[in-house]
Amino acid sequence: MSIVLLVLGLLLFIGLVILHEFGHFIVARRGGVEVEEFGIGFPPRAWARKTKKGFLFTLNWLPIGGFVKLKGENDSATEAGSFGASSFKTKGKIMLAGVAMNLLAAFVIFTILGWVGMPRLLDNQYHIASDTQIAHREVLVGLIEPHTPAATSGLRTRDRLVAINAIQISSADQLPQLTKRFAGTSASITYMRGGQQHVAYATLRSAAQAKNGAYLGLSPAEFALTRSTWSAPLQALGLMKQFTIATFQGLGTAINAVFHGDGAKASEQVSGPVGIVVVLHDGSLLGYQFVLLIVGLISLSLAIMNVLPIPALDGGRFYVLVLSRVFGKRLSKDMEERIVGASFVFLLGLIVVITIVDVRRFF
Repeated sequence: MSIVLLVLGLLLFIGLVILHEFGHFIVARRGGVEVEEFGIGFPPRAWARKTKKGFLFTLNWLPIGGFVKLKGENDSATEAGSFGASSFKTKGKIMLAGVAMNLLAAFVIFTILGWVGMPRLLDNQYHIASDTQIAHREVLVGLIEPHTPAATSGLRTRDRLVAINAIQISSADQLPQLTKRFAGTSASITYMRGGQQHVAYATLRSAAQAKNGAYLGLSPAEFALTRSTWSAPLQALGLMKQFTIATFQGLGTAINAVFHGDGAKASEQVSGPVGIVVVLHDGSLLGYQFVLLIVGLISLSLAIMNVLPIPALDGGRFYVLVLSRVFGKRLSKDMEERIVGASFVFLLGLIVVITIVDVRRFF
């Protein structure tokens, strides 16, 4: 089941990028700008067909999203039906349409999760208390300290803790109480892994041996699902605001760390394609709700990244467009391509660095 959810998560992630490009496609056509090609994936091209509406629809071999190619995409183009010949307002709408689509996708996903089961990631996660109840709760194995009873018992991260000495575990707060109660004795630990129940045995540390109450040597992680009814859309908006603030705080921390020469701290705040696959894999072990939450957060992150002043992305190109109007001079095709090309090379380099960091972090 987890493999199915992982594949579903990856397909939804690719779908988010296609949805982003579809936003550009729709707004461009409505604004009178001709679309030359709508591609799923990136070249080399695998299949192509000319549609009745005049644009080329293509399937490409690199399945990492999609793209829309408009007629005369540079700001200085003057041909009828080109992007450059359209009004400033139309250009702005086209550039930011992808952001709007990703925000809409995040809102829809979070609203659906509010109805079917919203994973609780934060202690102060936004919700309407009068319309929210806990629908499901599990206590999972979180961090396992090395050279501890938990480490030698065979327990693994994300195992679901069921009972200790046949006493049911209903909350993360209960685990320290139980391990203290059976300190210094041999305990049976019932847990679930891969849908099957197992029993592990460990001799817990005594009060004299344990440091900071680490009788077993693991940190529990509580996984809870909450459900709402009428407040689900409000919860979705609240979560979008909450996670957006958290994202900008993380970016601020990363940038500050870079300026202070702390690369390790900066890398903790970002993740790339490898990190996304790992998170989706881990999320698939917790159920479809967690996978949907990750996809929703990725959609929100795509929207945020595309409003930042990075010239290769939509927001950056929009800011360049605004600055050219402020100074009363349009960028030449050559200059625009240089700016976008240089920033695109920088982004590719950044992705390579982040990928290396992710590989070292996770593997």
